[in-house]
Amino acid sequence: MTVDQIDVEATIKKVQQLLAEETHLSSALRAALEVLIMLVQLLANRLSLNSRNSSKPPSTDRFNKDDKANKDDGNQKPGKNNKPEGQPGRIGTTLQKVDDPDEIKLLELDRTTLPPGKYKEAGFESRQVFDIDLRRVVTEYRAEVLVDQSGNRFTAAFPEAVTKAAQDGNGVKAQAVYLSQYQLIPYQRVQEQFQDQFQLPISAGSIFAFNQQAYTLLEQFELKLIAKMLLSPVVHADESVPRRHAQRVKFPRCSYAAQEMRVGPSESLYRRRL
Repeated sequence: MTVDQIDVEATIKKVQQLLAEETHLSSALRAALEVLIMLVQLLANRLSLNSRNSSKPPSTDRFNKDDKANKDDGNQKPGKNNKPEGQPGRIGTTLQKVDDPDEIKLLELDRTTLPPGKYKEAGFESRQVFDIDLRRVVTEYRAEVLVDQSGNRFTAAFPEAVTKAAQDGNGVKAQAVYLSQYQLIPYQRVQEQFQDQFQLPISAGSIFAFNQQAYTLLEQFELKLIAKMLLSPVVHADESVPRRHAQRVKFPRCSYAAQEMRVGPSESLYRRRL
C-alpha cells in the first residue's frame, strides 16, 4: 500500500528488520516498539479498505493520489479505461434482412436522368431499415343486433374479456407491469410514457390493479417454481437487512435454473424465471 508516495509495507518490513538486528534494546522498549508497529499496520490496513474490497459503502471511498497510484500499479478493473466501442473477443450482433418485411416502398428511377436508349426491367436492389412503431391501437367490437317480427332484440356475444364500453387491452396491461415491475419505473413516469407516446391516459390505480392481476395469474407458476427448486440439489437462500415501511425486505431463493424474489407483506411481489 502507498500513502503520499510512501510504500507503507516496505517501510514496516525495513523497521522490523532493523529492530531484529538491534541487540542492545531493553525488553520493555522492544515490546513498545512492536506494539507501535502493529498499530501502524492496523491503521494502514484500514486506509486501504474501500467499497470494492470490503463491506464499506461507496460513499466512504477516498479519491486521492492513491487511486492514481493504484491504477499505475495495474490494480484496476479490467476494461475500465477501454473506449466505448466493440472490445476484442466480443461476440458481435448484426441485423439480418428478413424475408417478409412489414412495409415495402418502391423506388422508381427518374427516366429523364438516363441517357437515351431502350431499357428493360432487371429486378431490384433492396435495403431494409428496422424501426419501431409506438402507437395506440384501438379495436372496436361491433356485435350484430337482430330484431324479430315481435320486436325481440338479439345481440351477438362479445369476447369474454370485453366487458366495458372502453377498456385497456392485454398489451397495455403487460407493458405497464413490465415497466413498473421489471424496469422498476415509478408509476408517475409510466403514466407519462403512456400519455406522451401512446396518447393513452392511465391512472396509478390502474397500474396497481394490473400488477395485482399479474400477481394472481402467477400463483400457479410460483407453485411449479417451488416444486422445481425442491428437486434441485442446491438451493441458495438469502435475506437483506434494509427496511422499508417497517418490513424486512427478503431476497431470493434460487437454484441454477430458477429464481424466486419476494418482499415484505406491505410491498408488491415480483417473480420471474431466469
